[in-house]
Amino acid sequence: MLSPKKHFIPLVLIILTILSVNIAAKAQTDKIEGVWFNDIKNAKIQISKGSDGKFNGKIIWLKEPLKDGKPKVDEKNKDEKLRNRPIIGLHILEGFVPDGDNKYTDGKIYDPKNGKTYSCNITHNGKTLSIRGYVGISLLGRTTTWERAE
Repeated sequence: MLSPKKHFIPLVLIILTILSVNIAAKAQTDKIEGVWFNDIKNAKIQISKGSDGKFNGKIIWLKEPLKDGKPKVDEKNKDEKLRNRPIIGLHILEGFVPDGDNKYTDGKIYDPKNGKTYSCNITHNGKTLSIRGYVGISLLGRTTTWERAE
């Protein structure tokens, strides 16, 4: 007959290994990674770190995903070839690099409402992000606040 103690110790070791790997993986995520509501809570944006170490974000949810019974598309884009891209899945944040503990700079933000791309900085404030889009210098811009959706 097999001893239950003989199987118990390897099982406990396997469980502890899995838990420690999960904790280590969680600790490696950056504070801006995750899902965020935009300022008017009609979209969710998922921010993640790319293989190049820069942070990017894409729209993963819309409160109203349809227009005239069809998925909303990037109809305001200046490039006519891109106007049929679905809004859900659209990359709107690109190229952010950490600059200190809570700031991310050198990025771009695309606004599908007007089809324009702006320079952008992000400041992490706990459960909110301050998103500052601007043209030229940061003083000539606008800041919105996004809230964590998770």
